[in-house]
Amino acid sequence: MRIQTSVFAVLGLALAACGGAEESASPGAAAAEEAQPVESEGDAGAEAAQTADADYGDMANWLCHPGKDGDACSGDLNYTRVSADGTLEQVDFERANNPPIDCFYVYPTISFDATPNSDLKAGPEEERVAALQLGAFGETCRLFAPVYRQVTLTHLQSLMGGAEFSADPELGFNDVVDAWNTYLETENDERGVILVGHSQGARMVERLMRETITGSDSEDLIVSAMPIGYTMYADADTGDVGAFPVCETSGQTGCVIGYVSFRSDSPPPADSRFGDTSADGQRAICVNPAELSGDEGGLDARLSRTGFFGIENASFVEGERVATAYAALPGMLSAECVETDGHTYLAVEVTGDPSDPRADDILGDVVVGNDVLRDWGLHLIDINVAMGNLVSIAEAQAAAWATADAED
Repeated sequence: MRIQTSVFAVLGLALAACGGAEESASPGAAAAEEAQPVESEGDAGAEAAQTADADYGDMANWLCHPGKDGDACSGDLNYTRVSADGTLEQVDFERANNPPIDCFYVYPTISFDATPNSDLKAGPEEERVAALQLGAFGETCRLFAPVYRQVTLTHLQSLMGGAEFSADPELGFNDVVDAWNTYLETENDERGVILVGHSQGARMVERLMRETITGSDSEDLIVSAMPIGYTMYADADTGDVGAFPVCETSGQTGCVIGYVSFRSDSPPPADSRFGDTSADGQRAICVNPAELSGDEGGLDARLSRTGFFGIENASFVEGERVATAYAALPGMLSAECVETDGHTYLAVEVTGDPSDPRADDILGDVVVGNDVLRDWGLHLIDINVAMGNLVSIAEAQAAAWATADAED
Protein backbone atom coordinates (compact mmCIF):
# COMPACT_ATOMS: atom_id res chain seq x y z
CA MET A 1 0.00 0.00 0.00
CA ARG A 2 1.49 3.32 -1.03
CA ILE A 3 0.81 6.55 0.84
CA GLN A 4 0.86 9.93 -0.83
CA THR A 5 3.60 12.39 -0.04
CA SER A 6 2.27 15.36 1.92
CA VAL A 7 1.69 18.62 0.05
CA PHE A 8 2.95 21.60 2.05
CA ALA A 9 2.14 25.23 1.46
CA VAL A 10 4.87 27.50 0.16
CA LEU A 11 5.46 28.33 3.82
CA GLY A 12 7.51 25.16 3.91
CA LEU A 13 9.92 26.66 1.40
CA ALA A 14 11.49 28.76 4.10
CA LEU A 15 12.17 25.94 6.52
CA ALA A 16 15.76 25.29 5.60
CA ALA A 17 16.93 28.81 4.97
CA CYS A 18 18.53 28.97 8.40
CA GLY A 19 19.89 25.46 8.13
CA GLY A 20 23.03 26.24 6.15
CA ALA A 21 25.66 28.91 5.93
CA GLU A 22 25.30 32.52 7.05
CA GLU A 23 24.39 33.78 3.61
CA SER A 24 21.50 31.33 3.23
CA ALA A 25 19.16 33.75 4.99
CA SER A 26 19.85 36.53 2.51
CA PRO A 27 17.17 37.56 -0.04
CA GLY A 28 17.20 36.90 -3.75
CA ALA A 29 18.68 39.37 -6.24
CA ALA A 30 15.33 40.86 -7.18
CA ALA A 31 14.49 42.19 -3.74
CA ALA A 32 11.19 43.99 -3.65
CA GLU A 33 10.94 47.61 -2.53
CA GLU A 34 8.50 47.97 0.35
CA ALA A 35 7.23 51.21 1.85
CA GLN A 36 8.31 51.59 5.46
CA PRO A 37 6.08 53.37 7.97
CA VAL A 38 7.44 56.38 9.83
CA GLU A 39 8.50 55.31 13.29
CA SER A 40 6.50 56.85 16.12
CA GLU A 41 7.40 57.03 19.79
CA GLY A 42 5.02 54.12 20.36
CA ASP A 43 6.76 52.07 17.69
CA ALA A 44 10.14 52.82 19.27
CA GLY A 45 8.86 51.73 22.67
CA ALA A 46 7.49 48.48 21.27
CA GLU A 47 10.79 47.81 19.50
CA ALA A 48 12.75 48.46 22.71
CA ALA A 49 10.51 46.00 24.55
CA GLN A 50 10.99 43.43 21.80
CA THR A 51 14.79 43.65 21.95
CA ALA A 52 15.12 43.80 25.76
CA ASP A 53 16.94 40.93 27.45
CA ALA A 54 14.75 37.89 28.01
CA ASP A 55 14.21 36.76 31.60
CA TYR A 56 14.80 33.02 31.76
CA GLY A 57 13.98 33.00 35.44
CA ASP A 58 10.39 33.30 34.17
CA MET A 59 8.90 29.90 33.31
CA ALA A 60 6.85 31.57 30.57
CA ASN A 61 10.08 31.79 28.55
CA TRP A 62 10.60 28.03 28.55
CA LEU A 63 8.81 25.49 26.36
CA CYS A 64 10.13 22.59 28.41
CA HIS A 65 11.53 22.83 31.93
CA PRO A 66 11.30 20.53 34.97
CA GLY A 67 9.97 23.46 36.99
CA LYS A 68 7.07 24.19 34.61
CA ASP A 69 3.76 22.40 35.05
CA GLY A 70 2.23 21.01 31.88
CA ASP A 71 5.12 22.01 29.66
CA ALA A 72 5.33 21.23 25.94
CA CYS A 73 7.29 18.00 26.55
CA SER A 74 4.86 16.50 29.08
CA GLY A 75 2.24 15.21 26.63
CA ASP A 76 1.48 11.69 25.44
CA LEU A 77 4.58 10.24 23.74
CA ASN A 78 3.38 6.65 23.33
CA TYR A 79 4.01 5.24 19.87
CA THR A 80 2.74 2.35 17.75
CA ARG A 81 5.06 -0.28 16.31
CA VAL A 82 3.68 -1.09 12.84
CA SER A 83 4.97 -4.46 11.63
CA ALA A 84 5.26 -5.44 7.96
CA ASP A 85 2.15 -7.64 8.24
CA GLY A 86 0.11 -4.68 9.50
CA THR A 87 0.13 -5.71 13.17
CA LEU A 88 -0.12 -2.72 15.51
CA GLU A 89 1.52 -2.79 18.94
CA GLN A 90 1.42 0.18 21.29
CA VAL A 91 4.65 0.97 23.10
CA ASP A 92 4.17 3.04 26.25
CA PHE A 93 6.64 5.86 26.73
CA GLU A 94 8.37 5.92 30.12
CA ARG A 95 9.98 9.12 31.35
CA ALA A 96 13.13 8.69 33.36
CA ASN A 97 12.86 9.07 37.10
CA ASN A 98 15.74 11.23 38.32
CA PRO A 99 17.82 10.92 35.13
CA PRO A 100 21.60 11.45 35.45
CA ILE A 101 21.89 14.13 32.74
CA ASP A 102 19.99 16.99 31.12
CA CYS A 103 19.12 17.80 27.50
CA PHE A 104 19.19 21.44 26.34
CA TYR A 105 17.32 21.91 23.05
CA VAL A 106 16.98 24.70 20.48
CA TYR A 107 14.10 24.30 18.03
CA PRO A 108 14.13 24.86 14.24
CA THR A 109 12.61 27.60 12.09
CA ILE A 110 8.93 27.23 12.95
CA SER A 111 7.41 30.50 14.25
CA PHE A 112 4.38 31.81 12.37
CA ASP A 113 4.73 35.28 13.94
CA ALA A 114 4.27 38.03 11.35
CA THR A 115 7.42 39.91 12.40
CA PRO A 116 10.97 39.18 11.14
CA ASN A 117 11.96 37.93 14.61
CA SER A 118 9.48 36.04 16.73
CA ASP A 119 8.39 37.26 20.14
CA LEU A 120 8.80 35.34 23.39
CA LYS A 121 5.20 34.11 23.47
CA ALA A 122 5.32 30.51 22.32
CA GLY A 123 2.65 29.54 19.84
CA PRO A 124 1.29 26.05 19.26
CA GLU A 125 3.86 25.54 16.51
CA GLU A 126 6.80 25.96 18.91
CA GLU A 127 5.15 23.72 21.49
CA ARG A 128 4.40 21.07 18.87
CA VAL A 129 7.94 20.90 17.49
CA ALA A 130 9.47 20.70 20.97
CA ALA A 131 7.32 17.65 21.74
CA LEU A 132 8.10 16.20 18.31
CA GLN A 133 11.87 16.54 18.43
CA LEU A 134 12.78 16.65 22.13
CA GLY A 135 10.08 14.81 24.06
CA ALA A 136 11.45 11.30 23.47
CA PHE A 137 14.77 12.27 25.08
CA GLY A 138 12.83 12.36 28.34
CA GLU A 139 13.65 8.65 28.63
CA THR A 140 17.18 9.72 29.53
CA CYS A 141 17.29 13.47 30.32
CA ARG A 142 15.64 16.24 32.19
CA LEU A 143 14.42 18.47 29.35
CA PHE A 144 15.14 22.19 28.88
CA ALA A 145 13.92 24.11 25.83
CA PRO A 146 13.95 27.92 25.90
CA VAL A 147 11.73 30.13 23.78
CA TYR A 148 13.96 32.39 21.68
CA ARG A 149 13.37 35.22 19.23
CA GLN A 150 14.25 33.33 16.09
CA VAL A 151 14.11 34.45 12.47
CA THR A 152 10.53 33.48 11.67
CA LEU A 153 9.19 31.11 9.07
CA THR A 154 6.94 33.94 7.92
CA HIS A 155 9.87 36.26 7.28
CA LEU A 156 11.80 33.59 5.44
CA GLN A 157 8.76 33.01 3.24
CA SER A 158 8.78 36.72 2.37
CA LEU A 159 12.44 36.47 1.37
CA MET A 160 11.51 33.84 -1.18
CA GLY A 161 9.16 36.43 -2.66
CA GLY A 162 11.98 38.99 -2.97
CA ALA A 163 11.59 40.99 0.23
CA GLU A 164 14.63 42.41 2.02
CA PHE A 165 16.14 40.57 4.96
CA SER A 166 15.32 42.64 8.03
CA ALA A 167 15.55 40.19 10.92
CA ASP A 168 18.20 40.29 13.63
CA PRO A 169 19.88 36.85 13.88
CA GLU A 170 21.90 37.99 16.90
CA LEU A 171 18.73 38.61 18.89
CA GLY A 172 17.83 34.93 18.84
CA PHE A 173 21.38 33.78 19.56
CA ASN A 174 21.70 36.15 22.50
CA ASP A 175 18.48 34.65 23.89
CA VAL A 176 19.93 31.15 23.62
CA VAL A 177 23.11 32.26 25.41
CA ASP A 178 21.05 33.92 28.17
CA ALA A 179 18.93 30.78 28.56
CA TRP A 180 22.06 28.61 28.72
CA ASN A 181 23.66 30.82 31.35
CA THR A 182 20.47 30.87 33.42
CA TYR A 183 20.27 27.08 33.19
CA LEU A 184 23.89 26.76 34.36
CA GLU A 185 23.34 29.15 37.27
CA THR A 186 20.03 27.78 38.53
CA GLU A 187 19.60 24.17 37.40
CA ASN A 188 22.79 22.44 36.33
CA ASP A 189 24.60 21.67 39.59
CA GLU A 190 27.49 19.99 37.68
CA ARG A 191 25.17 17.64 35.77
CA GLY A 192 26.12 16.44 32.29
CA VAL A 193 24.28 17.98 29.34
CA ILE A 194 23.39 16.86 25.83
CA LEU A 195 22.84 19.75 23.43
CA VAL A 196 20.18 19.13 20.77
CA GLY A 197 19.17 21.40 17.89
CA HIS A 198 17.63 21.24 14.43
CA SER A 199 18.00 23.55 11.41
CA GLN A 200 18.16 27.15 12.73
CA GLY A 201 18.36 25.61 16.21
CA ALA A 202 21.32 23.45 15.16
CA ARG A 203 23.13 26.55 13.97
CA MET A 204 22.48 28.13 17.38
CA VAL A 205 23.86 25.01 19.10
CA GLU A 206 27.05 25.06 17.02
CA ARG A 207 27.59 28.75 17.81
CA LEU A 208 26.93 28.08 21.50
CA MET A 209 29.56 25.31 21.44
CA ARG A 210 32.16 27.39 19.65
CA GLU A 211 31.59 30.86 21.05
CA THR A 212 30.27 30.30 24.57
CA ILE A 213 31.13 26.81 25.82
CA THR A 214 34.59 26.09 24.34
CA GLY A 215 37.18 27.31 26.81
CA SER A 216 34.62 27.91 29.58
CA ASP A 217 33.97 25.99 32.78
CA SER A 218 30.92 24.40 31.15
CA GLU A 219 33.04 22.69 28.47
CA ASP A 220 33.54 19.66 30.73
CA LEU A 221 29.79 19.29 31.27
CA ILE A 222 28.99 18.45 27.65
CA VAL A 223 28.03 14.79 27.31
CA SER A 224 27.48 15.29 23.57
CA ALA A 225 26.04 17.71 21.05
CA MET A 226 23.53 16.86 18.32
CA PRO A 227 23.19 19.79 15.88
CA ILE A 228 21.13 18.01 13.19
CA GLY A 229 19.69 19.10 9.83
CA TYR A 230 22.44 21.67 9.37
CA THR A 231 25.62 21.74 7.29
CA MET A 232 28.47 21.68 9.79
CA TYR A 233 32.21 21.42 9.19
CA ALA A 234 34.97 20.29 11.50
CA ASP A 235 37.93 22.60 12.06
CA ALA A 236 40.53 21.92 9.37
CA ASP A 237 43.46 21.81 11.80
CA THR A 238 41.95 19.50 14.44
CA GLY A 239 39.00 17.70 12.88
CA ASP A 240 36.93 18.86 15.88
CA VAL A 241 34.07 21.32 16.28
CA GLY A 242 35.66 23.82 18.63
CA ALA A 243 36.67 21.73 21.63
CA PHE A 244 34.58 18.72 20.63
CA PRO A 245 35.58 15.78 18.40
CA VAL A 246 33.13 14.02 16.09
CA CYS A 247 31.52 10.97 17.75
CA GLU A 248 32.96 7.65 16.53
CA THR A 249 31.93 5.01 19.09
CA SER A 250 28.92 4.15 21.20
CA GLY A 251 29.18 5.59 24.68
CA GLN A 252 31.81 8.15 23.66
CA THR A 253 31.19 11.43 25.47
CA GLY A 254 32.15 15.04 24.84
CA CYS A 255 31.61 14.60 21.11
CA VAL A 256 29.39 15.81 18.24
CA ILE A 257 26.75 14.08 16.10
CA GLY A 258 25.55 15.84 12.95
CA TYR A 259 24.05 15.00 9.56
CA VAL A 260 21.57 16.09 6.90
CA SER A 261 19.23 13.46 5.43
CA PHE A 262 18.18 12.63 1.87
CA ARG A 263 16.44 9.66 0.30
CA SER A 264 18.95 7.14 -1.01
CA ASP A 265 17.29 7.25 -4.43
CA SER A 266 17.13 11.07 -4.49
CA PRO A 267 20.58 12.44 -3.55
CA PRO A 268 21.19 16.16 -3.14
CA PRO A 269 21.32 18.00 -6.47
CA ALA A 270 24.31 20.20 -7.22
CA ASP A 271 22.60 23.36 -5.95
CA SER A 272 21.57 21.95 -2.55
CA ARG A 273 23.13 23.79 0.42
CA PHE A 274 22.53 20.83 2.69
CA GLY A 275 25.70 18.84 3.19
CA ASP A 276 27.56 20.73 0.48
CA THR A 277 31.34 20.66 0.27
CA SER A 278 32.79 23.98 1.41
CA ALA A 279 34.65 26.38 -0.87
CA ASP A 280 37.86 25.17 0.80
CA GLY A 281 37.04 21.55 0.03
CA GLN A 282 35.92 20.59 3.54
CA ARG A 283 33.39 17.78 3.78
CA ALA A 284 30.27 18.29 5.85
CA ILE A 285 30.07 16.20 9.02
CA CYS A 286 27.96 13.05 8.77
CA VAL A 287 27.60 10.71 11.72
CA ASN A 288 25.20 7.83 11.09
CA PRO A 289 23.10 7.41 14.25
CA ALA A 290 21.97 3.98 13.03
CA GLU A 291 25.59 2.78 13.20
CA LEU A 292 26.62 4.65 16.34
CA SER A 293 23.65 3.16 18.21
CA GLY A 294 24.76 -0.37 17.32
CA ASP A 295 21.79 -0.99 14.99
CA GLU A 296 23.97 -1.83 11.98
CA GLY A 297 22.37 0.84 9.84
CA GLY A 298 18.77 0.14 10.80
CA LEU A 299 16.81 3.31 11.56
CA ASP A 300 14.44 3.31 14.53
CA ALA A 301 12.09 6.10 13.50
CA ARG A 302 9.40 7.86 15.50
CA LEU A 303 7.29 9.36 12.73
CA SER A 304 4.48 11.75 13.57
CA ARG A 305 0.92 11.08 12.52
CA THR A 306 0.37 14.82 12.12
CA GLY A 307 3.70 15.76 10.56
CA PHE A 308 5.96 18.75 11.09
CA PHE A 309 3.17 21.31 10.72
CA GLY A 310 0.54 19.51 12.81
CA ILE A 311 -1.62 18.40 9.87
CA GLU A 312 -2.89 14.84 10.15
CA ASN A 313 -1.79 13.45 6.80
CA ALA A 314 0.23 10.31 7.50
CA SER A 315 -1.09 6.78 7.12
CA PHE A 316 1.05 3.88 8.31
CA VAL A 317 -1.14 0.88 7.52
CA GLU A 318 -4.01 0.29 5.11
CA GLY A 319 -7.47 0.63 6.60
CA GLU A 320 -6.22 1.54 10.09
CA ARG A 321 -5.65 4.80 11.92
CA VAL A 322 -2.76 4.62 14.34
CA ALA A 323 -4.15 5.79 17.68
CA THR A 324 -0.89 7.16 19.05
CA ALA A 325 0.80 10.38 17.93
CA TYR A 326 3.87 8.53 16.65
CA ALA A 327 4.69 5.33 14.79
CA ALA A 328 7.73 3.10 14.32
CA LEU A 329 8.26 0.98 11.20
CA PRO A 330 10.68 -1.80 12.19
CA GLY A 331 12.88 -3.14 9.40
CA MET A 332 11.67 -0.62 6.82
CA LEU A 333 14.29 2.14 7.07
CA SER A 334 18.07 2.06 6.97
CA ALA A 335 20.81 4.65 6.48
CA GLU A 336 24.44 5.18 5.56
CA CYS A 337 26.65 8.25 5.22
CA VAL A 338 27.44 8.94 1.57
CA GLU A 339 29.96 11.26 -0.09
CA THR A 340 29.40 12.48 -3.64
CA ASP A 341 31.53 14.96 -5.56
CA GLY A 342 29.82 17.89 -3.89
CA HIS A 343 27.90 16.64 -0.85
CA THR A 344 28.08 14.51 2.29
CA TYR A 345 24.78 13.29 3.68
CA LEU A 346 22.83 10.56 5.45
CA ALA A 347 21.21 8.44 2.72
CA VAL A 348 17.89 7.00 3.99
CA GLU A 349 16.68 3.87 2.22
CA VAL A 350 12.98 3.00 2.39
CA THR A 351 12.23 -0.66 1.67
CA GLY A 352 8.46 -0.87 1.69
CA ASP A 353 6.56 -3.74 0.10
CA PRO A 354 3.52 -2.72 -2.00
CA SER A 355 2.01 -6.18 -1.48
CA ASP A 356 1.66 -5.91 2.30
CA PRO A 357 -0.74 -3.70 4.27
CA ARG A 358 1.95 -1.49 5.79
CA ALA A 359 2.68 1.81 4.07
CA ASP A 360 5.65 1.41 1.74
CA ASP A 361 6.75 5.05 1.85
CA ILE A 362 7.14 7.80 4.42
CA LEU A 363 6.40 11.51 4.56
CA GLY A 364 9.21 14.01 5.02
CA ASP A 365 9.87 15.69 1.68
CA VAL A 366 9.16 19.37 1.18
CA VAL A 367 6.52 19.54 -1.56
CA VAL A 368 5.00 22.54 -3.35
CA GLY A 369 2.06 21.72 -5.55
CA ASN A 370 3.03 18.33 -6.94
CA ASP A 371 6.75 19.08 -7.00
CA VAL A 372 9.17 17.57 -4.51
CA LEU A 373 11.96 20.02 -3.72
CA ARG A 374 14.85 17.58 -4.00
CA ASP A 375 17.46 20.05 -2.74
CA TRP A 376 15.88 19.94 0.74
CA GLY A 377 15.91 16.18 1.13
CA LEU A 378 14.13 14.80 4.22
CA HIS A 379 14.74 17.96 6.22
CA LEU A 380 11.33 17.82 7.91
CA ILE A 381 12.15 14.50 9.58
CA ASP A 382 15.93 14.74 10.06
CA ILE A 383 15.57 13.96 13.77
CA ASN A 384 12.47 11.78 13.83
CA VAL A 385 13.69 9.36 11.17
CA ALA A 386 16.40 8.33 13.66
CA MET A 387 14.75 9.23 16.97
CA GLY A 388 15.03 5.78 18.54
CA ASN A 389 18.70 5.56 17.59
CA LEU A 390 19.46 9.02 18.97
CA VAL A 391 17.73 8.24 22.28
CA SER A 392 19.70 4.97 22.52
CA ILE A 393 22.93 6.88 21.91
CA ALA A 394 21.95 9.40 24.58
CA GLU A 395 21.28 6.55 27.02
CA ALA A 396 24.71 4.99 26.38
CA GLN A 397 26.40 8.38 26.70
CA ALA A 398 24.52 9.14 29.91
CA ALA A 399 25.63 5.83 31.41
CA ALA A 400 29.26 6.48 30.42
CA TRP A 401 29.03 10.01 31.82
CA ALA A 402 27.57 8.81 35.13
CA THR A 403 30.29 6.15 35.48
CA ALA A 404 33.09 8.59 34.75
CA ASP A 405 31.58 11.18 37.08
CA ALA A 406 31.34 8.67 39.91
CA GLU A 407 35.02 7.77 39.46
CA ASP A 408 36.21 11.41 39.62
